[in-house]
Amino acid sequence: MTKFMNAIKLAAPILWATFPFLANAQVASVTFKKQVIAFEATESVGVFDVDNDGVLDLVSGSFWYKGPEYLDRNLIGQVKRYGEYHEDFSTIPMDVNEDGNMDFVTGGWFEGTLVWKENPGNGSEWNTHEIAKTGNIETSRGFDIDGDGVLEIFPNTPRKPLAYYKKIGADEFKKFPVAESHGHGLGFGDINGDGRVDLIISEGWLEAPADLTTGQWILHEDFNFGDASIPMIVEDVNEDGLADIIVGQAHGYGLFWMEQKKEGDRISFVKHEIDPFQSQYHTMEWEDIDNDGKNELVTGKRYRAHNGQDPGGKEYAGLYYFKWNGESFTKNVISYGPLGEGKGSGLYFSVIDLNEDGKLDIAVAGKDGLVIFWQK
Repeated sequence: MTKFMNAIKLAAPILWATFPFLANAQVASVTFKKQVIAFEATESVGVFDVDNDGVLDLVSGSFWYKGPEYLDRNLIGQVKRYGEYHEDFSTIPMDVNEDGNMDFVTGGWFEGTLVWKENPGNGSEWNTHEIAKTGNIETSRGFDIDGDGVLEIFPNTPRKPLAYYKKIGADEFKKFPVAESHGHGLGFGDINGDGRVDLIISEGWLEAPADLTTGQWILHEDFNFGDASIPMIVEDVNEDGLADIIVGQAHGYGLFWMEQKKEGDRISFVKHEIDPFQSQYHTMEWEDIDNDGKNELVTGKRYRAHNGQDPGGKEYAGLYYFKWNGESFTKNVISYGPLGEGKGSGLYFSVIDLNEDGKLDIAVAGKDGLVIFWQK
């Protein structure tokens, strides 16, 4: 437990009144030990076995960090920088050329190109290969939309067409258009219970066709989330048999869930606040942090998402997990505080059991550095 969180506990009555965003928070019942890996400013970190030694490594920006200590840094290749940003907005593991060495898929806003980086398997720098010119990429996610066991790649390209890219062979992808335009935000899940995976965008949800190769996606404009998180989580939060949606505001204040209501074939949603007091909930994961058999929402404030220009952009960063208590979500603080004390969530982070001790750890990057939170 950090000195800052001890101070929260001792001064709770004053802090609840002064800082309302802590009013529903508690010191996490699951505790973590923080390990600073690097002071890099890349906002994405993936986890996979780079050198095939059976141990998970970290991959972030220009470097990969060898596990299990993560002290040895190895050059992938210099990532181009644009102001405060590095052109590396996702780290999706995929053996693209099927040579037995794990590669990864990335891309960024400024060059607007989806690429994969080839793991040479011999310690030399990695070659970059273009998948497609997509337009500005906010970030990308991998999701197995067709259930064949291989991830499809979904770049979120606000105000541009929505499409996904399917690997159809070694170093070969095919583009599948979905919609003529979409906004900031992307999610995956079966909204209407027909057994097919729908897509959630900020302007509504796109109903999946029976045939993904030839069918048309149907937009249902049941909500508008503005600049929404990537991903948005589709989950039956209150266990009533209907899929709900968990949404963060990526560039403003707010974290909430949308409860699905259904009358016959008519679907509607009711909004419930989770945490309206902090901003820049840009990314999130849905994982069983406390090993009780039920998943928790893991998310945090992206540090300097728009270089401090977003509402609340200069406020303290933090990382949290929110546990459903049967009626609402309880906020558990993993990290919170000023730069160097608190840790934000970046654009793409990884929740995984790094040391195979049966407990999930969190690897998270950002403009405030690369960190592992080891679950104790």
